[in-house]
Amino acid sequence: MPLRIAFDMDGTLADFDAAFRDVEVRLFGDDTPPPPDQPETRASEQERAEIPQRRASDQPADDKTGGVAPSRRKLDRVWAAIEATPNFWSTLHPIDPHAVRRIRDMTVRHGWEVFFITQRPKTAGEAVQRQTQAWLVEQGFDWPSVLVMPGSRGKAAAALHLDYLVDDSPKNCVDVISDSKARALLILRESDERIEASARRLGIGIAPSIGSCLDILEEATEVRDQPTLLGKLARMVGWRA
Repeated sequence: MPLRIAFDMDGTLADFDAAFRDVEVRLFGDDTPPPPDQPETRASEQERAEIPQRRASDQPADDKTGGVAPSRRKLDRVWAAIEATPNFWSTLHPIDPHAVRRIRDMTVRHGWEVFFITQRPKTAGEAVQRQTQAWLVEQGFDWPSVLVMPGSRGKAAAALHLDYLVDDSPKNCVDVISDSKARALLILRESDERIEASARRLGIGIAPSIGSCLDILEEATEVRDQPTLLGKLARMVGWRA
């Protein structure tokens, strides 16, 4: 059976944070901006906003002046600009300019079945799936299978019968190991002892970059029929053997 591997998009392959900061600077200059919401958080907000007669408890918290908190207002303005940008998701820069093509080459070489999973919110222009597909094709992956999926990554991993998921979100990785048999590989670009300890305790693998993740997946593919070597690799990465 071919290995089934899924890759997250934003923060894993596409540099969403840089694009978000560019919009912030354009709107607010060099004023210190609030940290960016992640696309999946905004997607959940969009879904809730579409529910009729939204409960008052779902509304943003007010500040002492009776309005929405300033940081929330800034975030909302940035997201409004993003959502008004036609095909915004096709404009992002890659975090590693070689990663997507390398995934394509490894898919062909090893016979992987690859999925790209995202929970990006809607923007002007084409559907999120088509924007994401166009971006992946431009980066070197022909015929990409893109899944725009709300909710738990774990349930998606179980439904897709994944062997591995690569993601930069600890929460998504926890969901995957909790709700599926897939092994999660967390990209942790900056050392964080607390996250590292928690990940290893839970059996989540850790790597510093998408390139390192691909090195690990290549080795895991090559030794998949050699339990001793696969177990050694699992212990090195942080997976449960």
